[in-house]
This record gives sequence, C-alpha cells and structure tokens, in this order.
Amino acid sequence: MPKYVIEREIPEAGKLTPEQLKAISQTSCEVLLKMGSEIQWVHSYVTDNKIYCVYNAPNEEMILEHAKQGGFPANSISKVSTIIDPVTAE
Repeated sequence: MPKYVIEREIPEAGKLTPEQLKAISQTSCEVLLKMGSEIQWVHSYVTDNKIYCVYNAPNEEMILEHAKQGGFPANSISKVSTIIDPVTAE
C-alpha cells in the first residue's frame, strides 16, 4: 500500500499539551475506524508549528477525506517513493 507524508500547519503545535494531543489522536482514530482498514495512521512528528503525519492509504483522496472528517488541515500530501536509512549505505 502506498505511504504518504502529510504536512499539517498548526500554529504552536509544539505547545499542545499531552491532553490536547490525546484528544487529537482520539479524533483521528475515530475517523479512521469509520473509514475502514484501507487507511492507516503510522505515526506523527510534532514540531513548533506543524505536525508531519505518516499514513498508509490507497490514494491521496482518502487522506483528504480523513482530514475533512477529522477537521485537520492537510496542507501538503506527498507520496513516499522510497525509504532510506543507515542500512542503505551498506
């Protein structure tokens, strides 16, 4: 299944409390449950003003639908073509 990186512009995301992050995560999981097993949230990285999310999904439209239903921004969606890591150098 294709993997995507979603950039979500959220001012002061890095200042969100653990309770706020939990609520956001719960909303995301509730929407994913309704949408079915075709779309999967892998993990997210929270930075000062953005959250970068990694998802597995059959297409970009499903990512956009998740964002719409959850009330999340999806400012940029990029399909991952390859993953590299230190093992790639061997």
